[in-house]
Amino acid sequence: MYNCKKCPGYCCSYPLIAVTRRDMERLAKHLGLSAEECEKRHTRAEAHRRRVMRRKSDTHFGRICRFFDTENRRCTVYEARPAICRAFPGDGRCGYYDFLSFERRAQNDPNFVAVTTHD
Repeated sequence: MYNCKKCPGYCCSYPLIAVTRRDMERLAKHLGLSAEECEKRHTRAEAHRRRVMRRKSDTHFGRICRFFDTENRRCTVYEARPAICRAFPGDGRCGYYDFLSFERRAQNDPNFVAVTTHD
């Protein structure tokens, strides 16, 4: 249906990647931190006391999840990624992958990356 390893990280560029307390515990264990320290370093507060992943600069999308390797275009904490990332894209196909596949065929370029912004 789709292969995340061939995607430049569209879903990782979402401006809000919400994390739960359980997500923080899993990520903290993976990073060798306390849940509190992990939350402080790697998330920020959003409306209604919700926590979201911090972001960093990215040449393709402007901003992307801080745990995304922008050179190799992959998640660096894949085994400990948040539940929302684990559930993506939900039932069915990944629309981003379909879009990317179409553009690569249309451009006759297997490495083509369509730049989008979410800001």
